[in-house]
Amino acid sequence: MRNFSQISAVLRRGVSSRRRRLSNGFHFVARSNCTASDPPNQTPSGPLTSYCKLVEQGRLQHDPYQEKVASAFQNLFGRLEQFEKEMEDYHVRLEVWEKKREEERRRLMVEEAEKKEDDGVWASMNKQGQKLLGRWVLGRRQMNVEPGVGKWVSYLNRERKLDSIVGSRPAIPSAPKGLYIYGNVGCGKTMLMDMFYSATDGMIKHRQRFHFHEAMLKINEQMHKYWKENGEEKSSQYSVSSWIMNLPVDERVKEWLAGEEFYKQQLQMKHILPAVADKFLVDQKSSKKGASILCFDEIQTVDVFAIVALSGIMSRLLTTGTVLVATSNRAPRELNQDGMQKEIFDKFISKLEKHCEIISIGSEVDYRRVAAKNSVEHVHYLCPLSDAVMEEFEKMWRQVTDQYGGEITSATLPVMFGRTVEVPESCKGVARFTFEYLCGRPVGAADYIAVAKNYHTIFISEIPAMSMEIRDKARRFITLVDELYNHHCCLVSSAETPIDELFQGTAEGTLFDLESFQFETETEDSRLRRDVLAEGSISAAGSPSSIVKMLSGEEEMFAFARAASRLIEMQTPLYLEGVRFLHPYFHQPK
Repeated sequence: MRNFSQISAVLRRGVSSRRRRLSNGFHFVARSNCTASDPPNQTPSGPLTSYCKLVEQGRLQHDPYQEKVASAFQNLFGRLEQFEKEMEDYHVRLEVWEKKREEERRRLMVEEAEKKEDDGVWASMNKQGQKLLGRWVLGRRQMNVEPGVGKWVSYLNRERKLDSIVGSRPAIPSAPKGLYIYGNVGCGKTMLMDMFYSATDGMIKHRQRFHFHEAMLKINEQMHKYWKENGEEKSSQYSVSSWIMNLPVDERVKEWLAGEEFYKQQLQMKHILPAVADKFLVDQKSSKKGASILCFDEIQTVDVFAIVALSGIMSRLLTTGTVLVATSNRAPRELNQDGMQKEIFDKFISKLEKHCEIISIGSEVDYRRVAAKNSVEHVHYLCPLSDAVMEEFEKMWRQVTDQYGGEITSATLPVMFGRTVEVPESCKGVARFTFEYLCGRPVGAADYIAVAKNYHTIFISEIPAMSMEIRDKARRFITLVDELYNHHCCLVSSAETPIDELFQGTAEGTLFDLESFQFETETEDSRLRRDVLAEGSISAAGSPSSIVKMLSGEEEMFAFARAASRLIEMQTPLYLEGVRFLHPYFHQPK
């Protein structure tokens, strides 16, 4: 059995060689958080050029299907520079239009309020207006406003007047068509998308790259933040007071204006997904607005919430000019084969097909397995669970922790919404867990992301063969592997069986669970999910029979095949060499 010193040597290599490796190495294109820069004042070479260079260098095996997709990415890449300029100009015009519209809106509201006063609308009101306004501003009570229909008509009439005075919203530039790439496990979808993403660095102001789990958690987090800032318990007293409280008008006029503003906020709260989408990709550190790109790895629909949330967010982004690049195991129309919320889903897919070119990578080759053939043996996936294997596992743990020379301690990592995850044993970027600790408890993607971001090397012991009896644990393990791979962690593990025998179905049923997508958040999150589902006029439960049917058969085979493929790639020297350069731990300020 190979000694762990080879892996340790890879992790010890200094950053001095980083620039050379990133300019020539496979991992420059294989992982999303690895970037390279072109010389100043030169146009970036683009994804097709990068792909061809890697083939010429023998670092990639030529594949006509991959080359076709790389050419499509190159065509999209070539249109982005001009689109960025068009979007910058659009946002300048939009900012002027929004400012003028808001000024006119306030003027119309004051005129309307003063007219109501002149007409004696409030003549019958008592003299408690000032007290009532003070209470409203302090958030102690809501205003007594007109019934919903009257407020709605008033609001719509005001919006129509604004359209005639200010003019319509500036037309958004026509965005280049994005790409939706689908195909089998290991065929190069993610690699090619990441080539494109790396090539856009410095060209596009607002760009994000998400895996499915991370994207859904981001959506949930943004929803939570929006509720905290704009929810029922929070009035807009500060923004209202800035222009209403100091108006030289009667207190009853101020009271009416405050009520109108509050009604507008209530309308906005009923459309939480568009509001979240508007802030989803914006780089808050950049003062300059421009184009936006969303790269979405492994788009999928695992439950009703995912369908409604993704449909709302993606539809809004596509409508407002975002260029979408997505990968999946399935063609768009096959994502929701069992028809959960079919109307909502079909509208989303129609919009996706309008804004994206749909391309299949027809290759049947799993290139992760091809790369793994060059490895004589699996260096750090140890099996079976014998005394000899456990002894070797302990030896590896001692070697790598001795290498970093730190004390082995426990740690607590922040997750989200005030939650934390405990790490029993850790040492300077290295952590150790048992399978049962990570996968035998009710944890989810957020916990695994926190672990993967903070530790470049993860030891997991006693991984069992997974059957129907432990389907919940199996699904969590697949999610864990996804996040360790996405963050380019080094995984050292001891397991009961070889990788290809790790996931075993049984005659009792398929290996899947209904907890595959989890949000472990504070209590308020259940309300967030209900609100999003209500936006689609559906129940949180969905159709149990449809869900059970969906989470069986082909869906789980994709998940298992992907996890096994990734575990195999994580053994290869090329993958291990990338840990030092690509893992977030090594890019933290020292």
